Amino acid sequence: MSLTGKKIRTAVVGVGYLGGFHAEKYAALPASELVAVVDVDAARAESVAARLGARTFTRYCDIIGMVDAVSVAVPTQSHYEVARDFLLNGVGVLLEKPMTTTLEEADDLIRIARDSGAVLQIGHLERFNPVVVALDDILTDPRFIESIRIAPFKPRGTDVNVVLDLMIHDIDIIQHIIRSPIKRIDSIGAPVFTDEEDIANARILFENGCVANVTASRISLKSERRMRIFQPDAYITMDFQNKKVAVFRKGTGEIFPGVPNITIDQKELEQGDVLKAEIESFLEAVAGRGQPVVTGEDGRRALETALLINKKL
Repeated sequence: MSLTGKKIRTAVVGVGYLGGFHAEKYAALPASELVAVVDVDAARAESVAARLGARTFTRYCDIIGMVDAVSVAVPTQSHYEVARDFLLNGVGVLLEKPMTTTLEEADDLIRIARDSGAVLQIGHLERFNPVVVALDDILTDPRFIESIRIAPFKPRGTDVNVVLDLMIHDIDIIQHIIRSPIKRIDSIGAPVFTDEEDIANARILFENGCVANVTASRISLKSERRMRIFQPDAYITMDFQNKKVAVFRKGTGEIFPGVPNITIDQKELEQGDVLKAEIESFLEAVAGRGQPVVTGEDGRRALETALLINKKL
């Protein structure tokens, strides 16, 4: 599909907490014409649609043929069915994470997108975080990674456990950075407020020798999203939430005998609008002016690792 020079007809399926933000971005972006919002809760759909000047639907199949691109932000169990039907009809899909509930479903969506020529992008939002983008000029050979992603308890997202809800963000970033097969996974977790694990830790050993220690919790008193990366020439700290990066390197000379001088390069990046950047990138791909930043294959890879971690819990 090539829509160069034309407004892309867009819609959002599932306008709960996150889907509502998607709809706002589509309504505001000049490349987009927000045609419809879809939700099984008619009152919720009507509320969002009235505010943004879109039409209301309660069945997603009713808008096929009316749109060129959709965000799918329904519960995970429905990701496959909804995304499949749009892709089969040539509609570009921005599919929230986790991609699907099974690898077989993920493989099928990738195949359908390839056969139909429709864009399939997975909503791993942190890839558009300025902190992650800044790593391109810093990383050389990561040997050890430590990440922590914690948040207060919220009912939304509890249709899956904390690995598929929160940890999968860091899994995607780490695998994007390392680009090496996984050799071994050890993990532990526990349910606290729900029937699924609400806190989990995983140790991932990659074939190239890098080790990642990943912790996620959705029962904390505060929100924190940090990662530390150690490589032969540097120690890098990242604060995804506050958009800060610090790089510590061995400098010339010594502070005193046997202790090297350390140089520190600290950057506070622009806050920006990460969701807007993600949706703009998606629309560029739908218009034929690029490839998705987070492909179906990327989403499948993160899902596979998350499922392996769950299997070891």
